[in-house]
Amino acid sequence: MLLERFSDPLTIEYMAPETNLFFPPKQQPLLIRLVQSVSYLVLQRLYRCDLVVSDDDIAQLRAIDSSRVVYVCNHPTMEDGMALFSLAARVGQLWHYIVARESFKGLQGKFLQWMGCYSIRRGLGDRASIAQTLSLLKEPQARVVIFPEGGCSYQNDTVMPFRSGAIQMPLQVMAQLAKQDPDTDLYVVPISLKYRYIEPMTAVIEQTLQGLEQELGIVVADMADAKTFYQRLLAIASLVLNRIESEFSLSSHPEQDWNQRIDRLRNHVIDQCEQQLDLQPNGAPIRERVYKIQALLEAEEPKTIAEDDALYWTTVRLLNFDAIYDGYVAADPTPERFLDTLMRLEREVYQIEHIQPKAYRQAIFRIGQPINLKHYVADLRRDKAGTVARLTKQLRQAVQDNLAS
Repeated sequence: MLLERFSDPLTIEYMAPETNLFFPPKQQPLLIRLVQSVSYLVLQRLYRCDLVVSDDDIAQLRAIDSSRVVYVCNHPTMEDGMALFSLAARVGQLWHYIVARESFKGLQGKFLQWMGCYSIRRGLGDRASIAQTLSLLKEPQARVVIFPEGGCSYQNDTVMPFRSGAIQMPLQVMAQLAKQDPDTDLYVVPISLKYRYIEPMTAVIEQTLQGLEQELGIVVADMADAKTFYQRLLAIASLVLNRIESEFSLSSHPEQDWNQRIDRLRNHVIDQCEQQLDLQPNGAPIRERVYKIQALLEAEEPKTIAEDDALYWTTVRLLNFDAIYDGYVAADPTPERFLDTLMRLEREVYQIEHIQPKAYRQAIFRIGQPINLKHYVADLRRDKAGTVARLTKQLRQAVQDNLAS
């Protein structure tokens, strides 16, 4: 049986069979300190980014330096791991990081392990990864980074729903530690990360719009009668949506607004993907269902997943559009939101999984108030599910509030 229910309600509900696909951390402290010493330059030169975090926020992290800590951070881009590594360097600490299993390939995979990273197979409960996390959190001064959204959102200003495992695991460890010492501290720290371009982006937006319009065959009126950036964005998005609906044989429903059409399309496509693998819908969010499909594909072909594999590429497209909605740009038409959406469209139109940042940026961190889980042990014993749900919601709200501040 591929999936089986795990007995402890505080751990992930479904577990995958034991496999040899887990990559454990092989943290090399001296090497990490060496890399940390140049991380700021790496962030600038290779990632075209500056780290921005206040001295007060750094002091807040150092104040709990002697305790066990889980850092939960939103995940807007594929560059977030390097930004967090640079933050750890600024704080002066060694952290462990939970990283998607597909990143552990060749020399890059070994390097990630040396830096304190270990793998997780998203979509299928990863028994080895969960056990590794629980083991690490029992160690004094444990520091583990988790992206509770489960994957990259491609949105700079909004936070997707958090997976409950990010709070389930530390709560489980806290409950065990409290039996030995009720005064033991284990903190969960909400970290908010957003990016800001530091130069005018009008020319970049114009160039990106022009490239998509040319690729899609959209003719823009002459300059005297030119449409606004937003009108041109809507025209591109409308054509892309129409094409995807046609590709998946979905008839048009004039009475539906864009959000309804997008939602219908997402559900239709994920249903088709699951049918190809004889999977039954389980009511989970689309993102979780996509990760499950990708994990099964990887299990069938453990060395690599061909980039031209039709089913795999369909799942990539689903992730690209999972968090998008009509009104994201209109609500606050910042350059970041414009380019968030344009880069999603580029991924779809050009069939590229990862689009590089458009210009030099700042990675801006805000550190939320640390939550000491020892204060929730009694609540946990009375109502496990309710306590997990309440803290998960609280953490997500803290991250979202600091993004907006």
